[in-house]
Amino acid sequence: MKKFFSLLGMAVLGGALTLGGYKMLFNDTIIIERTAPEKMQTVQTNYTPAFNANSTAIAAATIDFTLAAEKSLNAVVHVKNTAIRTQKNPFAELFYGNGNGTRKFEQVGTGSGVIISSDGYIVTNNHVIDNASEIEITLNNKKKYKAELIGTDKENDIALLKINAEIDLPYVPFANSDTIKVGEWVLAVGNPYNLTSTVTAGIVSAKGRDLEGNTAIESFIQTDAAVNPGNSGGALVNTRGELVGINTAISSKTGSFVGYSFAIPSNIAKKIIDDLLEYGAVQEAVIGIRFSSVDTDKIAGVRIVGVEKGQGAANAGLQKEDVIVKVNNVKITKFSELRGQLTAKRPGEFVNITVDRKGELLTKSVKLSKKVKKFISKTFNWELKDVSKEELKKKKIKNGVKIINTGERESKDSLKNFIITKINNQEIETADQALIMLESVAQSRSSIIIEMINTAGEKERLRFR
Repeated sequence: MKKFFSLLGMAVLGGALTLGGYKMLFNDTIIIERTAPEKMQTVQTNYTPAFNANSTAIAAATIDFTLAAEKSLNAVVHVKNTAIRTQKNPFAELFYGNGNGTRKFEQVGTGSGVIISSDGYIVTNNHVIDNASEIEITLNNKKKYKAELIGTDKENDIALLKINAEIDLPYVPFANSDTIKVGEWVLAVGNPYNLTSTVTAGIVSAKGRDLEGNTAIESFIQTDAAVNPGNSGGALVNTRGELVGINTAISSKTGSFVGYSFAIPSNIAKKIIDDLLEYGAVQEAVIGIRFSSVDTDKIAGVRIVGVEKGQGAANAGLQKEDVIVKVNNVKITKFSELRGQLTAKRPGEFVNITVDRKGELLTKSVKLSKKVKKFISKTFNWELKDVSKEELKKKKIKNGVKIINTGERESKDSLKNFIITKINNQEIETADQALIMLESVAQSRSSIIIEMINTAGEKERLRFR
């Protein structure tokens, strides 16, 4: 029993010593920290992200070109033109006599065209069929037809053809090219490199585009749809298969597509076609102004620097220094856009023209006038005009064309108001004839002899080299 109490006392003493030692060595308070992730604060806003992966994927999936391709493929044709060319060998002419160095040969060109009516009217580019002696049309089903040339507009590069088929033909309906937007999908349909029925896709890259070196068309639709030689005259259609343009040109140093192609807007093409069918010639409309471009931080448009008396602009109250900013609610920032709107209109029509006049916007209803054709020789810098019968009688001459402007300051040696009667011994009847002869002789680099009647009524002969 005594031994038991001895062991118990030793155990109690050991526990006391252990507890006392712990207290001495580890008397500081131990703090255990637990870190929980802080709850993210949510802020409600009205911002909607511009990019949504799901909606973008859905939108991309809805873009389908098959309908447009089906509608337009059978209405776009292959155009083959055959021209008879004459080649002269000056050495053969010299040794074997006049006419012995001349040979004729066929030159074949190809392009595309668009059927625009079920009875066989086809629109293409003028340069596709220029100087052709025979035009052949091949449909998408390989059937071939001889085409009749109805009319052309060289300035705007449009030609109208007609074939007589035994059935109603598929055709492409016209769209309003004014409503097409930059960024909108389009298809180019044509026959590049004689590869028939070719479809390429792209977007509208720009509108109202003017090209350096092109003096006529100044309101192209620019796209990045692939267009190559042979596509000229083909269709540019929207995703509904409607015609928004006629593919006409590419911008390239190689002659092949490098990312830029240009089409004549359908509104211009349709107006030209209607004129050719109704009048046999294009009716050009003008508002009667002289202009300059303006593009500043404050305003962009076409500045009026002069108003022609008796023309639509003057009659409507437009003034010098007015800046044209809209035509029929279509924004105008440069002359090519203004010209594009006017080219699609006829003389006698009214257009609403909005101008900025010293910061105030005014809208005027302007009646379009018929453009008076000018005959200007770029080589000689002369403007020519037909001579009236009364003036011919007064001058006692039977034919002639008057020089009404020489493009230089008047002096005693000026040829202004001289009347050209002969060019290289050929009598001149009209200003158009004189212009063609002056330019053709100048291009051949041959000398030219011009007979004239001066302002005193005396005959003069001038030689130009």
